[in-house]
Amino acid sequence: MIRIHNVRKSFQDLDVLKGISFAIEDSEIFGIIGQSGAGKSTLLRCINGLEAYDSGEIEVDGTVVSVKDKSKLKYLQKQMGMIFQGFNLLERLDVYDNVALPLKFWGISPKTPENRKKILELLGLVGLEDKVHAKPRELSGGQKQRVAIARALVLDPRFLLCDEATSALDPEITKEILGLLQKINRELGITIVIVTHQMEVVKQVCDRVAFLSDGVVLAEGKPEDLFVKPDRPEIRSFLREESNLLPKEGVNIQLFFSGEGSDEPVVTHMARTLQRDFSICWAKLEDFRENVYGSLVINVRKEDRESVCAFLDEKKVAWEVIS
Repeated sequence: MIRIHNVRKSFQDLDVLKGISFAIEDSEIFGIIGQSGAGKSTLLRCINGLEAYDSGEIEVDGTVVSVKDKSKLKYLQKQMGMIFQGFNLLERLDVYDNVALPLKFWGISPKTPENRKKILELLGLVGLEDKVHAKPRELSGGQKQRVAIARALVLDPRFLLCDEATSALDPEITKEILGLLQKINRELGITIVIVTHQMEVVKQVCDRVAFLSDGVVLAEGKPEDLFVKPDRPEIRSFLREESNLLPKEGVNIQLFFSGEGSDEPVVTHMARTLQRDFSICWAKLEDFRENVYGSLVINVRKEDRESVCAFLDEKKVAWEVIS
């Protein structure tokens, strides 16, 4: 659905995107993640034609995104709903008229029975059927973002692009908004692209992710794979995966847990079976859409290394010795 090939973008002497390439499949929720300044938002603005890229190619549903071809760009932008961090609602308009704004922009009357029904249905979808005539100042942050989502859906887009859409919300409201995005993806089949620096967002909703750092893609794939065994220091730093407090004596072994079998009592079973003592030095286990993923580090005596590793192999637990 969205193909990005060797895209480069500079602002004067600053290279922001340095040969970005990846593809986003139809009807998936795709995350673009990384620290601030990685180039995430710039890339999203290139996808929807708000920014021109210098070289490479972005193709959306078979059409190349180009700011030079105004007619094609206008058609593509109608297919892409945008959700921003700051909501971007007009204070003088009520909820109904804020949702209707894209229709007015395209010269479509929001007052026809068909479009009025559509707007009211969208407000029902986002849980705001009782706020039709409320002004933005009367709404909470989460409710404002729900209005923004309904507005982004009013033109029946095939894509929903979210630029740090939950960054201004507290954790509980963020969880609700992400649940709503999952519902929209599931019920409407809309492809959703989420730009974020929040790992919690990625864990809850994304099918796949691309990790950006300094304008390049360092990793791409399932978020749980990225989380369980990050292979780049930039990613480990982003995930806060490293510990400087590991013991200097003995052998430090990192165990990796991914989905199926992660609820098995491997560690206690190993201690009882081998009749060996060891220390748990560091651990990070988290929930990815109802499955537990993560890792922990144990410290064993050098003479116990062989038997411990053999036990882990027998139980099909992924592991590695770390310094």
